[in-house]
Amino acid sequence: MLHLPEYPWDAMAPYQRTAAEHPGGVVNLSIGTPVDPTPARIQQALSDAADAPGYPTTHGRRELREAIAGWFARRRAVPDVDAEAVLPTIGSKELVAWLPTLLGLGVSGGQADVVLRPRIAYPTYDIGAQIAGAEPIATDVPWELDQDVLQRVRLIWVNSPSNPTGAVASVEYLRQVVELARRIGAVVASDECYAELPWDVPGDDVPSILDPRVSGGDHRGLLAVYSASKQSNLAGYRAAFAAGCPDLIAGLVNTRKHAGMIMPAPIQAALQAALSDDEHVAQQREIYRRRRETLAPALREAGLEIHHSEAGLYMWCSMPTGEPGGRTATWDLVEQMARRGIVVGPGVFYGEAGEGYIRVALTAPDERIHAAAQRLRQS
Repeated sequence: MLHLPEYPWDAMAPYQRTAAEHPGGVVNLSIGTPVDPTPARIQQALSDAADAPGYPTTHGRRELREAIAGWFARRRAVPDVDAEAVLPTIGSKELVAWLPTLLGLGVSGGQADVVLRPRIAYPTYDIGAQIAGAEPIATDVPWELDQDVLQRVRLIWVNSPSNPTGAVASVEYLRQVVELARRIGAVVASDECYAELPWDVPGDDVPSILDPRVSGGDHRGLLAVYSASKQSNLAGYRAAFAAGCPDLIAGLVNTRKHAGMIMPAPIQAALQAALSDDEHVAQQREIYRRRRETLAPALREAGLEIHHSEAGLYMWCSMPTGEPGGRTATWDLVEQMARRGIVVGPGVFYGEAGEGYIRVALTAPDERIHAAAQRLRQS
């Protein structure tokens, strides 16, 4: 049996109870789960495909894969995605958790394969490595690792825009990662799920790992991982996909056939509808923009500093202590927010480098966002 760490969010129970005692009710800004309605067009596509008595294909309907390739060309400045090199997945977390295993990582020659992830990062990158028996290592500058570590690296995760920090990686940075990976024979998997939510990004330029400026027009060894959960309010549908290297996708399709990892046919139809319509995405983006413009000034007025946060669904915050470089401890800050009736995400859930930070989500109804802003200003 695998011995994985306890699910981190279970530690939030006492703070949720404290927040729930606030006379105005709780404002939950911790987990970034969408709260706005799934667009009617997508619901209709799901309903129209509900009569699905046969097995769907693991590789996905050709029409879906062509819609994904078209989306990459239209929205991500990647004109050369082959529909054959596209794989629908049952949400993106599923792929993040199982990719090291599906790639065959584990122990080679008596030593554990290495999976690299950012210093501040979504915890499932580490969990995926542990499930496979590989060794996760946190770094933002993989080219500075010792050669004995680099020779064991088989997978490099990048995450832009970042969860939780909202930082956006530059073309130059991503290109450097790709060049290193190709030199050492590693796969680069890029988690890009917040790419359609840029705020303070010049030209709204959030480059994909498959962008020709990054890849040189060669997708060899590269995977872009994406989810429609955030931009289309589809978290409950578990609708995501990966695209990139034809050889990697072919291998993943074959393995997933054996494992029965198949996106249901009605969800495939819904995802196709979501990725074929840009208007609802623009409308949802403006909803989040308004919430951000309400919440950000209130956080600052309460004495918090907002770091990075140039894209995505979160603001990455700390509270200065008055000493040079000093920050209030994460759990103390979580407690302070809970007393205001506001639940936030602890920065330590995202690695040791997250100590002193909290993650504040934009995924709450407008009324709750305004309530949080009012409480912050009253403190």
